[in-house]
Amino acid sequence: MSGHVSPKSTYYAIFGALMVLTAVTVSVAFVNLGRMNFPVAISIAICKATLVVLFFMHAKYSSRLTKLVIGGAFFFLLTLFGLTLTDYLSRGWYSSPGGNATAGTIPSITPPAPVAAEAPQPASEGR
Repeated sequence: MSGHVSPKSTYYAIFGALMVLTAVTVSVAFVNLGRMNFPVAISIAICKATLVVLFFMHAKYSSRLTKLVIGGAFFFLLTLFGLTLTDYLSRGWYSSPGGNATAGTIPSITPPAPVAAEAPQPASEGR
């Protein structure tokens, strides 16, 4: 099997970059960034995945067909995430008449409120 041979220094540099990005991921996990927590974490994860695919899986030096397959898989993954997010982001906009249980809601199991007592019906005479 003959292919592109990368020097060891490239692998050490990529390993170092992955370790730095892992340290950044851990440090960002302890900082409250509000709504930016998820975008920052996913951006770092995408950078790490890109480095692994390009260098450790040798996609950078592979044929066009291999790059096409990787691109198709990435497109399929984005499609699945997009379909999942359309379902997830559309929840909670509809409020049903009986209430709306959204994610994170803890339903309580309590008896229903008592109905106002009605006056007793007089017994019919003449039985």
